[in-house]
Amino acid sequence: MTTSPYPISLTNRNLTILAWGATILISSLPDIAFDHLAGGVPTWLRFIKMGLLLALGLAAFIWKPLRPLRNYFIVMLAFFGLFELLPKINFALPFLQNLFGHNVFDVRMQAEQTGKLAVSFAMIIVMLLLGYKRRDFFLTRGDLRAPIEPVRLLGFPKAEPWPLFGLLWAFNIAAALAVAQYLGLRPDGAVLLKVLPILPSILFYAALNAFNEEITFRAPMLATLEPVGGSKQALWMAAYFFGIAHYFGTPGGIIGGILSIFMGWILGKAMVETRGLFWAWWIHFLSDVVIFFFLTASLIK
Repeated sequence: MTTSPYPISLTNRNLTILAWGATILISSLPDIAFDHLAGGVPTWLRFIKMGLLLALGLAAFIWKPLRPLRNYFIVMLAFFGLFELLPKINFALPFLQNLFGHNVFDVRMQAEQTGKLAVSFAMIIVMLLLGYKRRDFFLTRGDLRAPIEPVRLLGFPKAEPWPLFGLLWAFNIAAALAVAQYLGLRPDGAVLLKVLPILPSILFYAALNAFNEEITFRAPMLATLEPVGGSKQALWMAAYFFGIAHYFGTPGGIIGGILSIFMGWILGKAMVETRGLFWAWWIHFLSDVVIFFFLTASLIK
């Protein structure tokens, strides 16, 4: 295994500030502002974001000083364009829903996750067309035993190997989510027992969702931003973009958004320090198992 290039240093402060500005404007923050101030998110807002990215991308083709951010604008335009196209295609596949017994969770999740998988494949193609190799955008296992950058506040003052940090935080985050979800839903024992036969479906779609979100939300941003803003700035931009989107998701609200930014930081840290997908996927997978377990309980209830 080659030596990890992490951390990559910041090369252009002005472009990094511009990247931060663009990331904030295309994130869910404007949606949250409209939701609070106007009572809803206008449908035209996403087209404004896409227009901004298109304008910045064209400017990066024309104006040489902006060119290092060209690929970032392209992949984010692809991100929004693909998710805009997604609802227009019917991804419901009865044979996949029947694979696990056509339960309530399969009906709820199959089309959504199949659509996300199509977006993931499309994003991989975009990255390859832009000239990136699989290892450049973390589509490899990575160095599973790479040392972490110490985090004293989380109890890791030394460069411990990633298996120790990754396993501990995977289970810590999943356990915290389980407690929060249980206290919010408070399902009785009979409901929880009904969820158990659906576990194979939950595990399958949790694994798929973790892969999809790492490939769409995180890997392209990190790969295109690291050469300009450096590893740490790229990591925080990707964490912010991923986390703030969960304001409208699960866990939701302001607290959910903040916790998801922290989660995004952990997942990005895993990706950039190991130069691969495995630990980010594993931590994400365990958290999704918990979320999907209680989502199934709510569907049964």
